[in-house]
Amino acid sequence: MDYAEIKKLTDKELHTNLKDERMQLKKLRFNHAVSSIENPNKIREAKKLIARLLTEINSRRNQQEAAQ
Repeated sequence: MDYAEIKKLTDKELHTNLKDERMQLKKLRFNHAVSSIENPNKIREAKKLIARLLTEINSRRNQQEAAQ
């Protein structure tokens, strides 16, 4: 999911996706600790996606505070 797709999501969808991605990252890290996973770059991509989601959430929060 790229940033353009993230910008189109609603606030509720952003928070839902963030929760899901954090759970996915937790599972990836656990699986990697137990036995090496097939593609360790999936961990990096999951972290980047979480960062993109958080960036958009914070950006929207800052815009709402500035509007008040």
